[in-house]
Amino acid sequence: MLSLESIRIFMRAADTGSFSAAGRSLRLSPSVISYRIQTLEEHLGCLLLTRTTRRMNLTEAGRVFYDRCLDVAASVERAEKSVETQGAAPRGTLKVTAPLSLGRRVVAPLIPAFRERHAEADVHLRLSDHLLDLVQEAVDVAVRLSQMRDSTFTLRKVADVERMLCVSPGYLDAHPAPETPADLLDHSCLLLRFPGSEQFRWTLLDGDEAVTIPVSGRIDADDSDVLTEWALQGQGIVLKPVYEVAPYLADGRLVPVLADTPPTSVTLGVVYPSRKMLPNRAKTFVEMTTEALRGYVGGQLGLVGKRVVR
Repeated sequence: MLSLESIRIFMRAADTGSFSAAGRSLRLSPSVISYRIQTLEEHLGCLLLTRTTRRMNLTEAGRVFYDRCLDVAASVERAEKSVETQGAAPRGTLKVTAPLSLGRRVVAPLIPAFRERHAEADVHLRLSDHLLDLVQEAVDVAVRLSQMRDSTFTLRKVADVERMLCVSPGYLDAHPAPETPADLLDHSCLLLRFPGSEQFRWTLLDGDEAVTIPVSGRIDADDSDVLTEWALQGQGIVLKPVYEVAPYLADGRLVPVLADTPPTSVTLGVVYPSRKMLPNRAKTFVEMTTEALRGYVGGQLGLVGKRVVR
């Protein structure tokens, strides 16, 4: 007879595409994951997953079985809910990721409040301006500030975020202000750089036309807060979401440049795997995070007379 644990292991391996990622998510060794799936395949008499050196994929039989397992998982969830009291706490582990700035200011402060309400839920928070592979890292909830492209995840949109180029008055005292996007080639630009980063190519809107400039600078970092500090110290021009630099715009420590050709906007949202069954703990955290982000961004934009656009 099949066990729910074996089904859970198989589904996690299929979702993440590797035994290692599944093991990290479930706190099991890859060898245990491999053994449980092999046992499951022997029981069913068919191959569920094909293995390559890079990734695993579902076989045709595996896809059929996975779809039926979704129904099983949904049935188990309904059964659990039928015996839960109204105030029952979400249980299990929640893996969350967010950009460094928003993670420090908004997401991390939510964790104690979440744990206070749901003491039986464990939370693992990973902050990085590098866009993590949500499948490989087995992430349950991610805060993303980007041009959303991955349709395999569900997006809870927070806002469309305007961005701008800004600089300290001290920098402009020593350098002529850029008048066209091409002038950026002659300036020190502060870049968010990490493996796979595209932040060294800034795309600006010149009317209806998008112009991409391969900017450069003498210093870069993989932490967006560091770039803000450098900009305040007069080290160069920085590309930032408006809400992130609103306090410095309000007090004059930073000023906009190339306001008529702004950078393309991005979407701020909370994303999670597109699957029929989202754990209660993830649903709760998504709601809390979405509300907190809207409040934070709205408050910041209010400093410069702007509002959140959803």
